[in-house]
Formats: sequence, structure tokens, C-alpha cells
Amino acid sequence: MDIKAKIGEITDKLKNDPKLKEEFTRNPEGAIEKLLGVDIPDGAVDKIVDGVKAKLTGDKLSGAADALKKLF
Repeated sequence: MDIKAKIGEITDKLKNDPKLKEEFTRNPEGAIEKLLGVDIPDGAVDKIVDGVKAKLTGDKLSGAADALKKLF
């Protein structure tokens, strides 16, 4: 499994589906396993959860930085 690719795939799905994003917020491991359709070992799912959270946070920060740039 290409974890980096899965993180991108999951992040894109979460950005486009508010209900799924809410489910990820409540139960990240369960939401990821549901999205991928497989039971993932704990160590791997933890890496994916951390990666998705970082990407979602990074995208929010990037968007905020872009908005600030437009102001100046």
C-alpha cells in the first residue's frame, strides 16, 4: 500500500464530503478503514490518520496564507 497516495486520496474525499469529514473527526480509524474498504493494521492506520490530519491542517494554513497575501 502506498501510504502517501492513500493519504492524498482520503484527504480529497474528506474535503468534498462534510459528513465524512465529521465521521473522520469522531472516529478517524473507522472512517479511514471505511473509505479504503479494508481492515488496516493499527500501526499503518495510525500513520495514515496522522498524515491525513497533517495534510488537512496544512491545507487550511496554506489557504489562510494565500488569503493574507491577497490582502497585502
